[in-house]
Amino acid sequence: MSVYDSIRSSLTPIHKEGYPFIAIAVVASLVLGHLWTPFGWLGAIITVWMCFFFRDPERVTPIGEDLVIAPADGRVSGIATVLPPAELGLSDVPMTRISVFMNVFDCHVNRSPVGGIIERIVYTPGIFINADLDKASEDNERNGLVILHGDLRVGVVQIAGLVARRIVSFVREGDSLLAGERFGLIRFGSRVDVYLPASVTPLVGVGQRTVAGETVMADLSVKGEARLYRQN
Repeated sequence: MSVYDSIRSSLTPIHKEGYPFIAIAVVASLVLGHLWTPFGWLGAIITVWMCFFFRDPERVTPIGEDLVIAPADGRVSGIATVLPPAELGLSDVPMTRISVFMNVFDCHVNRSPVGGIIERIVYTPGIFINADLDKASEDNERNGLVILHGDLRVGVVQIAGLVARRIVSFVREGDSLLAGERFGLIRFGSRVDVYLPASVTPLVGVGQRTVAGETVMADLSVKGEARLYRQN
């Protein structure tokens, strides 16, 4: 392997959705630097952050028919038994909702929690309050998917946050997804909710960090008491 190939393989890929923003940041840096050098350095820092934000690393997804994989990098901000969003038509009884909050330094490429067929996609306009708040699941702009996984229907909802003003979807109704496969992206700081049958036992705890496409959030075949966690 050449030195060039070694360097290239060690760099994290950037998602194409980030190219326009990075290009704007580069041009702005050059213009600002021409006006005053410190402005140029500030623009360069923003450009580097843009590259970091839109990174799209490869992930190694655990294989298992009943595994539910984290859809986002971030922190588990809540686990609750609630009614799913009405617009999804997912269920009229409470389900287990696992919420993952992404800050502006997390990778924002979202991945499917389970494999299956996309039965429904519903975009809902809304406001832009802090995505870490519980009411954001009802008030904020969001994009919801219902995935038919065997006999089960699993919901996953992208929720725009305080500074996230754009939800990007890579899929359409009827598409097939593998667990851990990319299905969308949110800009810039947001949350993803996963809705599972209430009988499913979460295998993550509030405050735990997740890695999209790798962290196992639940096993659909496991029922019983949820795990206990402590912060160290």
